[in-house]
Amino acid sequence: MSSTFASYREVIDANGRVYRVGETDRELLGRSRSWMIWLPWMAMMAVSVYEYGYGAAAKSIREAHHWSQPQTFWLLSIWAFFQAGIAFPAGKLREKGILSPRAAMLIGAVLSALGFASITQGNLMLAYAGFAVCGGIGAGLVYATCINLVGKWYPERRGGKTGFVNGGFAYGAVPFIFIFSYALHPNTYVWVLDLVAAYMLVVCAACGWLFRDPPKNWWPSDVDPVKWADSKNGAASLKKNPPAARQYTPMEAIKTGMLPLMWLSLGISAGVSLFGISYMVPFAKDLGFGPLIAASSAGVLSVINGTGRTVTGWLSDKFGRKQTLLVVLLIEALSLVGLLYAGKAESEIAFLGFAFLVGFGGGAFYPMFASLTPDYFGENNNASNYGLVYSSKLVGSIVGIGVGASVIDSWGYTGAYWLAATSALVSAAIAAFLRQPGRTRVSAQSSASVAERSPTPALAD
Repeated sequence: MSSTFASYREVIDANGRVYRVGETDRELLGRSRSWMIWLPWMAMMAVSVYEYGYGAAAKSIREAHHWSQPQTFWLLSIWAFFQAGIAFPAGKLREKGILSPRAAMLIGAVLSALGFASITQGNLMLAYAGFAVCGGIGAGLVYATCINLVGKWYPERRGGKTGFVNGGFAYGAVPFIFIFSYALHPNTYVWVLDLVAAYMLVVCAACGWLFRDPPKNWWPSDVDPVKWADSKNGAASLKKNPPAARQYTPMEAIKTGMLPLMWLSLGISAGVSLFGISYMVPFAKDLGFGPLIAASSAGVLSVINGTGRTVTGWLSDKFGRKQTLLVVLLIEALSLVGLLYAGKAESEIAFLGFAFLVGFGGGAFYPMFASLTPDYFGENNNASNYGLVYSSKLVGSIVGIGVGASVIDSWGYTGAYWLAATSALVSAAIAAFLRQPGRTRVSAQSSASVAERSPTPALAD
């Protein structure tokens, strides 16, 4: 590691947001900041096989180990619980400087690999400890680190860049969906799943080794924050997504009432999304569709789930996060009903079409909440604040996957899909009440003052 000296100045706007400008990405990293998009994106694709590929592997695992369907899917439910639950403590450790992004990724890589390898042993308790707990914590560390990192390196284009990286968490599983649907059998599952575990270990560790945070409040040197706010694109973005009125700590954010609303809305949406992801292939097979249609429906869901995150992230920069979020949640509700009746009509083409829409609605809300959090509560405590919001997925995982299996057993797929669609509408109704705290007291377009600092050493790889 080499060191270089770069001067910077701080621009402080009327909202209290600090912009640290003057240092280039190459001075800080030794390379372009675009590396901090592509590397997190690849790592997210590697761990996506947990959430988006498990449904395609579940039947083979169940048959190999003679587990029941509830036992098999409670594994994924508890995995999602720990995957979401690690976000807040990891965020606090990251903000305090105790846990570097490199360390978080290396720990995440090892735990993710151990988790996937554990389900080859046939011991249910070992699978719960390995896949659900270790795998959940590992994938959660990778997810939280990647999402937080890209937002730090692209503060002026947070929505689109966060959405792109977030998308890798979905469509990265597509090859594995087809592998699991065609090549995963009781006599092949051990070596197939072990190879997947090795793949996650290598990709996440290699990408994470190069991760590095920018200095706190860093802003790209080639984008003047004052001029950007006055530019056509910047002014349009600020009008739709004004900066936070001030910097909120997690407790202050909770007291505004908005963070609890975001927590509840995301939790319900996550439960609906996880239900759609987990039971798409089982539902298709229950309808009598062949493995190609079953795998294709899950593949379509994953691809659109991921690309939808990218598209909506870009759209939210132009049209507003909240407005985009409401449209996404309405699509999520309507598409679930459409998928149900397309299946009951035994229309394979319509089923794939609605799988497309289920995938879009079931993933695009994640980057909206990831971008809304700093928009509402500021950047200084974003890792902790978004960790709190994202932690609601742990409740959604229990309801959407674990309870979802019981609902299917009791009410069938018809009752389960209607309940999921209704829940998505409830989430949209809650999101409609979101308001940026303190905005009535502070204008969206803020003035800025500049404070000069002496040159400070900045390390580069």
